[in-house]
Amino acid sequence: MADVFTKQKRRKVMQAVRRERTAPEEQVAKNLRSAGVRFRRNVRSLPGSPDFVLLDHHIALFVHGCFWHGHDRCPKGRKRPKSNQVFWNERLRSNRARDRRAARELRDSGYCVVVAWECRVRPGWLPPMVIRSTRS
Repeated sequence: MADVFTKQKRRKVMQAVRRERTAPEEQVAKNLRSAGVRFRRNVRSLPGSPDFVLLDHHIALFVHGCFWHGHDRCPKGRKRPKSNQVFWNERLRSNRARDRRAARELRDSGYCVVVAWECRVRPGWLPPMVIRSTRS
């Protein structure tokens, strides 16, 4: 099936995709605030610029979009564009490799790395280790 947009319109649509403060990230921030967890956003000094760094827990939290980071357990993450398949396969493969590299570097620095997938983020969702420590 052909794209419903012209090439110029598709380009504008793709350029409008946000990198920071996406809806899933905003939901996670809201959940963390309501649990009283202190955090910093988009910490550029750390490998991979984690979306959230939970200061008291030494946790680096990434909120991954299912498509862009290739979530295999989600239909949105398994789907690939029909046009320019070589480009998209390589782009998504390199995104996943970059994610693994950043997670490894963070773990080597003593951080616990948590990935929250876009499709799993719901009101009230918190990383398991934060849930345990807020109950104590």
